Amino acid sequence: MKKIIIALSIAFSFAIPSIAFADQAACEAKAVSKEGKPLYGAAKDASIKKCMGGAADAGCEAKAVSKDGKPLYGAAKAASIKKCEGGK
Repeated sequence: MKKIIIALSIAFSFAIPSIAFADQAACEAKAVSKEGKPLYGAAKDASIKKCMGGAADAGCEAKAVSKDGKPLYGAAKAASIKKCEGGK
């Protein structure tokens, strides 16, 4: 039983990084300009970062609105997003 648990933990430790690498590869493929040319340097890094962390951040940014329904800006927006994400 102990050998099975060790074998599974080793197998999962190799599988999880490959999944993350696949996500990054997909984001790198999406890092193109409006003309369809690949991005380079800081623009590519920003695009990949946005792609990798976009799902969680987009939900909280969409919720950052005032009581009137207008979008928040500056410190109010930052505080709202921080509260939404759980105070990280």
